[in-house]
Amino acid sequence: MRICADSLTGKTLSFQDREGGSSPTSALHNIRVDLCELKDIRGFVEKHHYSRSVNGVKISHCFRFTLNTKVIGAAIFGQLSTTAWKKFGKCENDVLELRRLVCLDDTPKNTESRCISIMLRWLKRNTDWKVIVSYADTNFGHSGVIYRASNFIFVGESGKDKGFKDPATGKVYHSRALRTKYKGDFKPFVKKLRVKLERGELIQVELKPKLCYIFRLI
Repeated sequence: MRICADSLTGKTLSFQDREGGSSPTSALHNIRVDLCELKDIRGFVEKHHYSRSVNGVKISHCFRFTLNTKVIGAAIFGQLSTTAWKKFGKCENDVLELRRLVCLDDTPKNTESRCISIMLRWLKRNTDWKVIVSYADTNFGHSGVIYRASNFIFVGESGKDKGFKDPATGKVYHSRALRTKYKGDFKPFVKKLRVKLERGELIQVELKPKLCYIFRLI
């Protein structure tokens, strides 16, 4: 864990800005952003995020967004896979990726950018990360509007890559997903995918480039 010891107790566990008084955007100021465990948001992310999965993520921090006790969103941060961090920092422990971000459609306007702002402030104050990276997946029609609204900087496109589509579920997996290991062995979900691939149950597809954005904490 890269969380400072005193951030695990007291008010630093939850963030709820109270800036401003009554206004059309006051609902935004009632949104809570809480540090949490993966188990607290796994079901929400798997149901509402376009990936329908949290597999293949080397998780560092999880956050849950609530409004009037209702869970309205979640985020997962994790370290970049392989040596991709070298593009953004001097060492692996400098770079963190926003791997999952999802909010319900009926949340107040600007909910996502507000929650991103709160999380970035917390990471800056309580951790040693220097650069936050996130990708807008053009394969799902994303262009990075939320990241631009949150003062991320566009730094270019990822290269085209290969993926595999499962016709039975409609899910598309990046080729890296079939190579994900934990402690030297393929993760259970990877083993299942590799079996499907061997059986010819996955269809190879070409993936469009993703748009890369970064935010410097330091």
